[in-house]
Amino acid sequence: MKTVDNFNFKNKRALIRVDFNVPLDEKFNVSDDTRIRAAIPTIKKILSDGGSVVLMSHLGRPKEGPTEKYSLKHIVNHLEKLLGTPVKFTDDCIGESAKKLSLNLKNGEVLLLENLRFYKQEEKGDEAFAKKLSELGNFYVNDAFGTAHRAHASTAVIATFFPDAKCFGYVMSGELASINKVMNKSAKPFTAIMGGAKVSDKILILEQLIKKADNIIIGGGMAFTFVKAQGGKIGKSMVEEEKIEIAKTILDEAKKKGVNIYIPVDAIIADNFSNDANKKHCEIKNIPDGWMGLDIGAETEKIFSDVISKSKTILWNGPMGVFEMSNFEHGTKAVANAVAECTSKGAFSLIGGGDSVAAINKYKLADKVSYVSTGGGALLEYIESGTLPGVDAIEK
Repeated sequence: MKTVDNFNFKNKRALIRVDFNVPLDEKFNVSDDTRIRAAIPTIKKILSDGGSVVLMSHLGRPKEGPTEKYSLKHIVNHLEKLLGTPVKFTDDCIGESAKKLSLNLKNGEVLLLENLRFYKQEEKGDEAFAKKLSELGNFYVNDAFGTAHRAHASTAVIATFFPDAKCFGYVMSGELASINKVMNKSAKPFTAIMGGAKVSDKILILEQLIKKADNIIIGGGMAFTFVKAQGGKIGKSMVEEEKIEIAKTILDEAKKKGVNIYIPVDAIIADNFSNDANKKHCEIKNIPDGWMGLDIGAETEKIFSDVISKSKTILWNGPMGVFEMSNFEHGTKAVANAVAECTSKGAFSLIGGGDSVAAINKYKLADKVSYVSTGGGALLEYIESGTLPGVDAIEK
C-alpha cells in the first residue's frame, strides 16, 4: 500500500481529495469537525516535506450548481485554525482562477477549491472534468475514505492522470489497515455487532461476516425481522416482511458454519415512537399488539456484553435501539461500554457507520476503542466486496 510516507513532497504540489463533508449550523459554522481533523496529519506531512497542497472536497448534495449553503468557503476559517496556517480559497474547482491560484502556490501554502459537486460531471465520473482537476497538481493523494465507494471524477477517474504520482493519505491507509485487520487478520474470537433499522441494508455484509466471524450480534430495528422469522410476535415493531425468508437463510447458513448468532431475548417496548411514550419491558418474542420495540432489554444487554467481553476482535456497525431518545438509549450505551471495556483488555475494535460513530462520540468513548471509521457506506461496501473504486484507482 503506497502512502504519503513513501514519498518526499519537496517542491511537489499535492492535489488531495479530502472528505470535508461536515455538518454546518444555521450560521454556517462547522458543528462537527471530525472529518477535517482526520485529514490534518496528511496535509501537515506534505507541507513539512516542503510541498504545497490543493484540497478538493464535496459538501452536501447540491442539486442545481452553486448553492450558498453548500459552499466550502464556510469552512476556511475553521480549517485555518486546525492547520495553524492561512488557507487560500477559490470560488471554483476548475477554470482559470483555480488554475492560476494553484500554479502560483508556493511551498508551504494551502489552497481549498470550491465544492466539486457544483458540477454534475463530478458524480458522473466525467473524464474531461477529471482531467481539468488533475491540472491543478502534480501529485494525487486520495484521503477521502468516506467517498471511496463512489466512482466519481475526483475519487477514481482522476488517478489515471497520475500513473506514477499517486498514493493514499493517512485516513485512507488507516481505514484500509483497520478493515483488513478485522476481516483478514482477526484474532479470535471475532464478534460482529450489527444494528440499525433494516436487514436489507446489511444482507451482503452479513453474508461476508458469516464466512469470517465467530459471533454475530443482531440488534436495532433489524432484529425484529429475525424474531418474526423465528415465529415471534413483534406487535407493531419495525419489520421487513419481504426479508423474512432471507433472515431464515442467514440463520441457517450461520448454523451450518458454526457461527453463533445472538438475537435479543427481551426488549423495552413503547406504545408510540416517542421519548414520551408509555414504555415497559417484555420478552422480545411476545410483544403485544399496538406496542413496538425501541431498545434491547436488560437480559439481552447481559448476554451481548458477555459475548463481547470474551472477544479479541470486534466490529460494530449500528445501534441497538433508538439511542437518540434518552428513554431508549440504554442498550446502545451498554454495548458501547462493553466494547470499550474489552478494548482496554487488549481486543481490537473497529467502529463503523454513522450511528455507531455518533453513539461512541455521544458517550465519549472514541479514545477508548481501537479505530473509529470516517466512512459508513464505504466501510460496509469494502467489507461486502473487498475493494472500492477509490482504492482500486490508487492500487492499479
